[in-house]
Amino acid sequence: MTENDEQRQTLTNAQGVPVLTYLQGVREGHPWADLAEVVGPDPVESIVAGMSGWAVSGSVELGEQLLHRGARVMRHAHEMRRDLVVCPPPADWSSRALDNGLRAVPCDLDAEAVFPAWRAAFPADHPDHHRGSDEEALDESLAPMLAGSVLGPVLPCSALVVDETDRVVAGAIVTNRDGLPWIADVFRRPGARYAGLGANLLRRVLSSAAADGLADISLVVSDANPARRVYEKLGFQLTGTSLTVVVP
Repeated sequence: MTENDEQRQTLTNAQGVPVLTYLQGVREGHPWADLAEVVGPDPVESIVAGMSGWAVSGSVELGEQLLHRGARVMRHAHEMRRDLVVCPPPADWSSRALDNGLRAVPCDLDAEAVFPAWRAAFPADHPDHHRGSDEEALDESLAPMLAGSVLGPVLPCSALVVDETDRVVAGAIVTNRDGLPWIADVFRRPGARYAGLGANLLRRVLSSAAADGLADISLVVSDANPARRVYEKLGFQLTGTSLTVVVP
């Protein structure tokens, strides 16, 4: 069974002993136990018995134990953190002009306006591609993220990039994830015109976040995503690795 412990949920075993805590959400149509932490003995039996069909995001050790019980991998990812106090980003990062007639705007547009660029950024061969239909990807992933109903409310340092026709071509969405400033997504349209835009947008966001008084900012990048090298160049450091699996 589960019970609510403030924002975190608690899974108990058959004897009523807490064995797992997590943040509940939805991921690609699955109920989602995010940031899962083992707090009691032998949680795997309780997870398999009570969370069939759930996506569970936690330590590599927990994920591997669930894989041995028939779970499948949804995402292998690395958590990274950027200290904004010890190593503050240059102040002019937030005011640098974007090339090719592009400009940054607040992240306050409707999800429908953002969706085409976001969807194009993660094609079928991308490790972060949403495998559902366009409607499912919009309704289950992007729209809830922008609404703040998953990963926490969107912070003011977030930004979108639009072209000369006001079409969205890129974005960096930063949220307050359980009290932690979190880069929930970074995306850009493919194509030579937008090469380097993701890194430039991140520089802007990092500088704005520091100016807003945030002490640090974190993100998760998929193991197969080459964007990890960009994050490292911008001062992000590895803090942990997790597995997201779907419970059989």
